[in-house]
Amino acid sequence: MREIGLRARPKRRLTRTTDSHHAHPVAPNHLDQDVSAARPDEKSGGAVSFIWTREAWLFLAVVIDLFARRVVGWAVSERLHTDVALTALRRALALRRPAPGLIHHADRGSHYGSAAYQDELRAHSLQLSMSGRGTCFDNAMVETFFKTLKSERVWRTVFQTRAEATRAIGGFIDSFHNPVRRHSALGFVSPMQFERRAAELAKRSPLKRRKATPMTDDRYG
Repeated sequence: MREIGLRARPKRRLTRTTDSHHAHPVAPNHLDQDVSAARPDEKSGGAVSFIWTREAWLFLAVVIDLFARRVVGWAVSERLHTDVALTALRRALALRRPAPGLIHHADRGSHYGSAAYQDELRAHSLQLSMSGRGTCFDNAMVETFFKTLKSERVWRTVFQTRAEATRAIGGFIDSFHNPVRRHSALGFVSPMQFERRAAELAKRSPLKRRKATPMTDDRYG
């Protein structure tokens, strides 16, 4: 890097955006710091962060599939409220159509504890999981994405308007992070490449079905 004049951009400390002081119900921590997933749409994480522009703050909500660290849903808003998190969730559900039982993990923010958000999860038979108070380890994968986005795209730019920031965020997620950006945890391939490889491997080595053996015990007739 020194020879070609490259320098790493240091990451900044993130500011908390979670308001856990609310009257909404808090879900148990079903994830319990186990962020591993054996297949796509088994576990996902959601969180909200913010982007500064000269116009004002822009709030960003994302949903990430934990299997390949792919951003499967995202939304932006001028205000921090339930709608931005709910829109990101609905876009993820429309794109992936997960089977019932997916564990969706989030922090204790009021937008995730809201009736509208939890009703949406229940309507698709998905299981909500929430971190313990002051514990961020379960959602570290989502927070890592925010750090990557900000260090590689946001902090090097002064956005004049929210619309400009939205275009930059969308381009980073849809044209770079998901299809191109390599991750060391994925064997230095992108999230979409990792999913394709997993799908191809599953096709090549399907599980062998066991042949049913007829019962011969007289007790069963």
